[in-house]
Amino acid sequence: MPEDGSGCAGRRRPHACVLRAALALLVAAVVGVCIGVCSWRPAQVPPESPGWDVAELQLNHTGPRQDPRLYWQGSPALGRSFLRGPELDKGQLRIHRDGIYMVHIQVTLANCFSRPRPRATLTVGICSPAARSISLLRLGFYQGCSVASQRLTPLAQGDMLCTNLTGTLRPSRNTDETFFGVQWVHP
Repeated sequence: MPEDGSGCAGRRRPHACVLRAALALLVAAVVGVCIGVCSWRPAQVPPESPGWDVAELQLNHTGPRQDPRLYWQGSPALGRSFLRGPELDKGQLRIHRDGIYMVHIQVTLANCFSRPRPRATLTVGICSPAARSISLLRLGFYQGCSVASQRLTPLAQGDMLCTNLTGTLRPSRNTDETFFGVQWVHP
């Protein structure tokens, strides 16, 4: 039988040409997909990206009795605490990027077995710069020896977050009971 130069037999199999072309397209598609998948790499978020601004801190110590501030520390060497973006300045947290942050805190009072007497109050606020000074959270130990809360709030570069515990009771230094942190969530 004569061939027309296309590689397809004339009368024997009229569908052979179509099947070969379909098979060639399928192989080409599979090879293309494999190359695309093998060469694709997910976009890496550089460390300087705002999405990395996060801090999880543990209590370092409290100030003298006249100073209600709680002082924090953060380092992987301490266990489950870390800083990436914000920094600690004399135990207080300084923000380095503008954005919306999730601020969270939990404080458990040491040597507390029921409702604390005298009453104690925990506050989280922006204490510096003075023009932006504001209270973000105010929590009373009315129901027991532990309080916890979180909130979304806009923070600006240079904001210093301070935590204060009023009253004579001291917070527990156990990292499962007392911790403080922020996480950037949106520009």
